[in-house]
Amino acid sequence: MQDNAPTTPAMPVVRTIGYGDLGGALAMGWRDFRTAPVFGLVIAGLFVLGGIIIFLQLTVWESSWLILPVAVGFPLIGPFVVVGLYEVSHQLEEGRRPDWNGVLNRIFRQKDRQIPSIAFIVTFFFGIWFYMAHLVFALFFGLSAMTNISTSYQLLLTPNGLMMLLAGSAVGGALAFLLFSISVVSFPLLMDRELDFVTGMITSVSAVVQNFAVMIVWAAIVAALTVLAMLPMFLGLLIVLPVLGHATWHLYRRVLEPA
Repeated sequence: MQDNAPTTPAMPVVRTIGYGDLGGALAMGWRDFRTAPVFGLVIAGLFVLGGIIIFLQLTVWESSWLILPVAVGFPLIGPFVVVGLYEVSHQLEEGRRPDWNGVLNRIFRQKDRQIPSIAFIVTFFFGIWFYMAHLVFALFFGLSAMTNISTSYQLLLTPNGLMMLLAGSAVGGALAFLLFSISVVSFPLLMDRELDFVTGMITSVSAVVQNFAVMIVWAAIVAALTVLAMLPMFLGLLIVLPVLGHATWHLYRRVLEPA
């Protein structure tokens, strides 16, 4: 008797990659951006606009309480928006000319798939980071935490301030690397294949563990380029974000065996 029960998709097979694959992925990301720059500029422009609004709220409008809706919006819409960059690289990979109809359709379809779950997890990490940042600050400054740090930068140069920066950087770095580990492969994987988000996260962590040294370098490259791109009023993100987005797609292709 033939068994007609649905089969469970096999776990993706992780490859071992080298440092040369990072350079190759970046080169292909730059190539995709130069081939279809409009898509990257529009998508990255959303993040640049959000960053400028946050900056103006802090320095000009002095309405820091309005930062929260914008800041929370980044982890909520980010996973959906970055799918557009993956789709552009996917279309170029297949020899097609990218078009907005296909890109927007791919983004819109994610609402019924697994990306919303990943977006929730990213937002959850943001909430933990927000809480831990306040907790570390309170632990080191105690009652002096009532002082407005934005107008009392000298507090950061005290022994407690320096220890707080060290502890905060350690906690933030650990959370950032954990988020990187569960997302670096899962985002493009869930767009490309019909898998659940748990399988996507497990596969992503497996890829990081199997290629730990290489992935550490990739995380450092992403962090360094992003920080540098933010310095000139976030405008560098117009180039860096799409290049990294396309490069992440090509790194995913190198890390996992084809379906």
